[in-house]
Amino acid sequence: MTALLEILAPGAMTTVQDLGRTGFRGQGVPLAGVLDRVTLRLVNALLGNDPGEAALEVRLTAPRIRVGDAPLRLGLGGDVSARVARNGKTVEASPWTTLTLEPGETAEIRLIHGAMVGVVGIAGGMDLPPVLGSRSTYVRAGIGGVQGRALVEGDRLRCRAPAPKGAERRLADPFPMGGGPIRVLPGPQEDFFTAEALETLFSADYEVTKDLDRMGIRLSGPSLAHHPERGAEILSEGMAPGCIQVPGSGQPILVLADGQTVGGYPKPGVVISADLPRLAALRPGDRLRFQAVTQEEAEAALDHLEGRIREAVAAITEDKLVDGYDLEALQSGNLIGGVVDMARPDHFPGHLEETPPCR
Repeated sequence: MTALLEILAPGAMTTVQDLGRTGFRGQGVPLAGVLDRVTLRLVNALLGNDPGEAALEVRLTAPRIRVGDAPLRLGLGGDVSARVARNGKTVEASPWTTLTLEPGETAEIRLIHGAMVGVVGIAGGMDLPPVLGSRSTYVRAGIGGVQGRALVEGDRLRCRAPAPKGAERRLADPFPMGGGPIRVLPGPQEDFFTAEALETLFSADYEVTKDLDRMGIRLSGPSLAHHPERGAEILSEGMAPGCIQVPGSGQPILVLADGQTVGGYPKPGVVISADLPRLAALRPGDRLRFQAVTQEEAEAALDHLEGRIREAVAAITEDKLVDGYDLEALQSGNLIGGVVDMARPDHFPGHLEETPPCR
């Protein structure tokens, strides 16, 4: 029997997302899909799912869920943890682990460390119909996921396959995405900006504003001046996640997964694929800096990231902890080592000789 997951509290913005809706940008359909594709792949590896299986992307605040008539296994990716009350105890599941819920149990999903976004996978995947080849939710067009919208209280999601049996699984180590400047390939419209503007883009700090969603992030910082002979607009052309647009205000806009397929503002650069997952974690008030890289450096960065992903998947281990204890280690050890026999002088030298007998 497959499990049923019921949404008791949806969180601020919880949507169903997979790796995105490819092949339809020419018809004006954005990619959509999870903002952090690396975390989705690792969560699915923990669960034994296909790498692109749809999961729940949680933003700002996380949901509370209840399991129906069969066990359900969750995979927690990024800064996401879970808490469930079980047999009078509170069981905690850490990021980068799985957690199997029994029928009727309720789990509180949490974003930790003030995180902005996380991924909660479900073993076996969700029984939702693909739309244009993807289960990803694109809210603006009302397609994919659950009726093309964010989840709401009372939504009920059925799994396509039963939860696997056996021990929980975890990554051997957390998977940080790294820090430092956001790496950018210059272009395609560098010539629409003054030399001073390009120098500023790759040397100044920019702040993430409150204007951010799955479509894009508006930044605040030193204005980027357009070349006076070029202006601040171009004929609309294709765009992709990671593009940096600069409208007439001179303030950059980062395009994300739900971003439009075409745009009419010049673009001084595009965030490289290896750094796109880092954009998902940006919060209002965060500061960032851009760094120009070459095509060769961008490809090397992506190769390095893919290598790290392969190593992380290969090192997935079974979680031997039960309610916080490694029972296998306890049961295999000598739990009564160090016992002494008080009646034997060689075990407790001098004791019997020096202590008068009890009367």
